[in-house]
Amino acid sequence: MVPIDRITATGGHAMREQERQPEPGRASLLRLLWRRSRTEARDDAEAGRAITMPLQSGLPPLQQVLRRLAMGLLVLALTTLIVYADHEGYNDNSDGSLDFLDAAYYATVTLSTTGYGDITPVSDAARLVNILVITPLRVLFLIILVGTTLEVLTERTRQQVRVHRWRTRTHDHVVVVGYGTKGRHAIETLIGQGIPKERIVVVDSQSKAAQAAGDDGLVSVTGDATRSETLLKAEAQRASRVIVAPQRDDTSALVTLTARQLNRRATIVVAAREDENVPLLKQSGADTVITSSSSAGRLLGVSMVSPTVGRTLEDLMTLGSGLELIERPITEDEVGKSPRACPDLVLAVLRGRDLLEFADPRLQNLKLGDHVITVSRAATSEQV
Repeated sequence: MVPIDRITATGGHAMREQERQPEPGRASLLRLLWRRSRTEARDDAEAGRAITMPLQSGLPPLQQVLRRLAMGLLVLALTTLIVYADHEGYNDNSDGSLDFLDAAYYATVTLSTTGYGDITPVSDAARLVNILVITPLRVLFLIILVGTTLEVLTERTRQQVRVHRWRTRTHDHVVVVGYGTKGRHAIETLIGQGIPKERIVVVDSQSKAAQAAGDDGLVSVTGDATRSETLLKAEAQRASRVIVAPQRDDTSALVTLTARQLNRRATIVVAAREDENVPLLKQSGADTVITSSSSAGRLLGVSMVSPTVGRTLEDLMTLGSGLELIERPITEDEVGKSPRACPDLVLAVLRGRDLLEFADPRLQNLKLGDHVITVSRAATSEQV
């Protein structure tokens, strides 16, 4: 693994994009459908190609065909009844009279725009009905017949509307860079802690990974996360948290630099492979750096010495498996009491920016605003 200090010379790649691109147009949805500026149209088109929205459940193909067929038959039957109700206003060149079968025949050739001319409206009322009623029904019938083409256009418009509406409403969300093993487990933990999928955005350079995230019900952006334009599509400038979990530490450093440049207030957590890269990642703007290789090595050593301790640590780190390590604010009843009086086992207390261990002499009493790090039993379905 190449240390990150060798890629600092390329850090200018992120700095060259220091000028923030304008945020996507926050136009109303109604104005988007009626009129858009050239910049808004370009931004929505680029976002539509890069952003993958979660799939929405739809009808199976056979049901869609049957539904369109039923709609077409309904329009045909309605037109037949309208024509037959005023059959005296029509002339049939064959016998001069118009029965129900002739009305159905006229409705069929009229709606399909065939128009043989053997049956024609001759009275003023019949011609008026053709203008005001039959012609709109003909247009509706054609729309049903060419529904496949129109559905493609409608789907494109619907996709642009969904992307535009999502970009307008998304803020204080979580951006996860990398949908590999680390990214997937991080998202599973976030969802287990109550963060909805709608507030999680995945960024990955591989289209297959982005598509897999979309299949899992997540919004995903395909692109290079080291470029600010990609993170802007993920609305990283308005995110509250950013998780950086690519495969390489040099990529993590560039992504962290770019994310911190776009968002000064977000909490950035980075996964690193080598311990020597941790200080540089923190200098790049990471609030917390987790070294995956050393953490796995320590867990392996503990499991070798005591398999029971190893299983307990794994249990603590796996959400919903039995025991959970959580951070929570103290309740009003716990203010002024000893940490030992809490219903859960308190391991540490976060007071301001200081993390106090359970044996710290300053932890005689809990104070208002303290957060406790506790071990609690995971809620089961029966408890929920």
